[in-house]
Amino acid sequence: MLTCFAPDLRPDQPTYTLSEEESKHAVRVLRLGPGAPVLLVDGRGTLASTVVEDANPKRCTLRLTGQEFIAPRATYTHVAVAPTKNLDRMEWLIEKAVEVGIERLSFLRCARSERRDLKLERLEKIAVSALKQSGQAYLPQLDELTDFDKFLAEIDPSTTFIAHLEAGERTALAQVIGAAPRCCVLIGPEGDFSPTEIELALGRGVRPVTLGNSRLRTETAALAAVFTAQVVREL
Repeated sequence: MLTCFAPDLRPDQPTYTLSEEESKHAVRVLRLGPGAPVLLVDGRGTLASTVVEDANPKRCTLRLTGQEFIAPRATYTHVAVAPTKNLDRMEWLIEKAVEVGIERLSFLRCARSERRDLKLERLEKIAVSALKQSGQAYLPQLDELTDFDKFLAEIDPSTTFIAHLEAGERTALAQVIGAAPRCCVLIGPEGDFSPTEIELALGRGVRPVTLGNSRLRTETAALAAVFTAQVVREL
């Protein structure tokens, strides 16, 4: 069944008109006609069953036949990562993180960052596509690129962890994440966080963690953090 993103879906409306892009895909590409089933997701927990009423390739109208609300997860996973120079790697991360399940993804501008600016429009489209493909009910929040020190001043250090590679005592994320239903994991750039950034985070009470013995690429480390949080909490 085709799944379409409907961010402006209302619980009391009898019909819904797809965007021109979604309409073209449904009618011209998939050749859906009147009576064909379509599932709508608003990214805020609502799933709506519909059937095609008017198969117009520019304004395809759907008739709502039922709705279901999916309650949000009791846990909240937030990853803050320094984006890579190659944007394809961030697109891959967003796709996979949405599939696994994440509530918020922030982007950090660090001392050793390879990318100093970031446009979210393309990344938001990737997130929507992954939402529709994976059957998730919630679209994660994507935050604009923010300086590390500014971001650090805004988070709750008691539920935040920093995955860095410098020497020193670190605890495996899997060992501490289960006791933190809300968490934020900080992932640095390819050259890691600078010693000053690590000191600043630890000074605020952020706890140092490790994701394992391997030296992971930035996007792999970020996805590992998401996956670890989801798996450990479901055990």
